[in-house]
Amino acid sequence: MPTTTYRAHPFLEAARRMNLEVVVGSDFCKVLAEEWDVPLSLRLRYVSQAVDEIVDYAREHPLDAIVPVDDYTTEIAARACKVLGLPHNSPEAAIAARNKYRMREMLSAAGIWCPCFARFDLSLPVEEIALEQRYPCVLKPVLLSGSRGVIRADSPDGFIEAFRRIGRILESASDRPPSLDPDAHRIMVESYMPGREVALEGLLNDGRLCVLALFDKPDLLEGPFFEETIYVTPSRLPKETQEAVSDTVQRASTAVGLTEGPVHAELRVHHGEARIIEIAGRSIGGLCSRVLEYGLGVSLEELILRHALGQDVDGVDRNAQGRSGADRGTDGLDRQVEAGKNPGAAGVMMLPVPEGGLFQGYDGVEEAKKTPGVEDVVVTAKEGDMLTPLPEGAGYPGFIFAKGDEPGQVEQVLRKAHGRLQMRVKTVLAT
Repeated sequence: MPTTTYRAHPFLEAARRMNLEVVVGSDFCKVLAEEWDVPLSLRLRYVSQAVDEIVDYAREHPLDAIVPVDDYTTEIAARACKVLGLPHNSPEAAIAARNKYRMREMLSAAGIWCPCFARFDLSLPVEEIALEQRYPCVLKPVLLSGSRGVIRADSPDGFIEAFRRIGRILESASDRPPSLDPDAHRIMVESYMPGREVALEGLLNDGRLCVLALFDKPDLLEGPFFEETIYVTPSRLPKETQEAVSDTVQRASTAVGLTEGPVHAELRVHHGEARIIEIAGRSIGGLCSRVLEYGLGVSLEELILRHALGQDVDGVDRNAQGRSGADRGTDGLDRQVEAGKNPGAAGVMMLPVPEGGLFQGYDGVEEAKKTPGVEDVVVTAKEGDMLTPLPEGAGYPGFIFAKGDEPGQVEQVLRKAHGRLQMRVKTVLAT
């Protein structure tokens, strides 16, 4: 896991509940790693070196599983598992699942519907490229994630502005030198896909998809930027459409080569057809995984760890509500609840960043927490953090979690709680 991850605590807490011995591999310098008891200092920016460091460590400290916690550690984990003979996705699949252009190539080759797409170097004459496009279209960095740098363009002028804006983002945001990965400084352009967005969270076991949750995204995401806010499950889509979504994700996973572990897919649904936006070989981002525990009765991170260790996770009771460890069966998973019990609905709101500046805090947090149906309000930003809106920004300053009887009720609870929050930001003037 990188030092910047939001995911450290949920995974470490799941491992603690399972009484697992954990080795944290992170991009601390070696001196600090030893000082702060991080046993494995990895140069995550350099895949081959990080793999060698893991393999060298494993010679004296045998490992039972390697779990990548964030997007750009998936390739490192896949390559290290291949060397050590541990269950894994192929390195090629790990690369394709985070490289938007390679993913589109593989989906298209497998006969899965894709928009028209192309890839461009920043050095190419953008004015000429803009005249060749069909509008509307969407420009996105090949390697960045989380909607960062994703911009819709409706005209050649808008295309030129978006292309140059993404170029500036890439110059400051690349996590790997361009000499090692030229796609770190490339932009993909694809035709705009209409439809409502959904997200599917699942686990792959020997290539077979187990759907854990299908999330609706009730806010329209039509651009020019694509800031995600509310996720609610279960989906309100018709059963046939939900089946089409899961079938599309299964076929896309196979096409890309993903066979083991978590899968997170973003799709658009248009006239009952499900079309892949992206598919990733990792779990849902930020703290959003907490939502699944409300419906599964066990944390997503625990399921991922169990799967990585070869333990059976097919018996997870999707009708169970979240309960404490004291109520769990001997295998750590929740006992079956009475048949037919309504699991209710759950949702999360990723707090948007309406304006940039130094974060000063939120007013109304306690009032938001008291909103009936709200489970928690978590502010992850620290006072003094620089907040930047999309498309330049990355990450969210906080999350609202809610439960209810129906998805529509949960959506309204999240909106009501958000309405009670007031972000305080100090404007920073450039000199």
